[in-house]
Amino acid sequence: MKYLFTFLTAALLLFSCTAQKNTSKYSTIEYEAGACFGSCPIFKITINPDRTAVLEAEHFNFSKEFSKAEFSKPREGTFKATIKEEDYKKLTVLLDNLDVKNLDDKYGNRNVTDMATSYLRVNFADGASKQVEDYGKKGTEKLIEVYKFFEDLRHNQQWTKVK
Repeated sequence: MKYLFTFLTAALLLFSCTAQKNTSKYSTIEYEAGACFGSCPIFKITINPDRTAVLEAEHFNFSKEFSKAEFSKPREGTFKATIKEEDYKKLTVLLDNLDVKNLDDKYGNRNVTDMATSYLRVNFADGASKQVEDYGKKGTEKLIEVYKFFEDLRHNQQWTKVK
């Protein structure tokens, strides 16, 4: 009886720890940065609740200097990483503070023709989703903070090239 109680207690603790790790309210978080008439980084990052991530790097993600020749080069590649736990937590706090579901669908001034467009796509665990398109990446102060976070992820994680 003592062993049965110990086994059940251990199983309950193991199950509760596993359940806590997967309780993110976000099922996928995606950020995409488009081209401009200069050397704006062109990439897309997709992050899952288990912190696995894919970086699809097109151009200007790793080069230090602008060169028009960059456009004739092949895309930089597809990379995978596991986002550091503290960074994933920071991202979810940023999104929580942003109140994603209540953001406008579009931001930006289309009268200016040389700006990059960003897309923030969030799928929630409850089945809801939200996409925000931002021409010029100047939507709100909190959105700009999220954009910078994603821009920094390209350089502060351990990305492994897969293709």
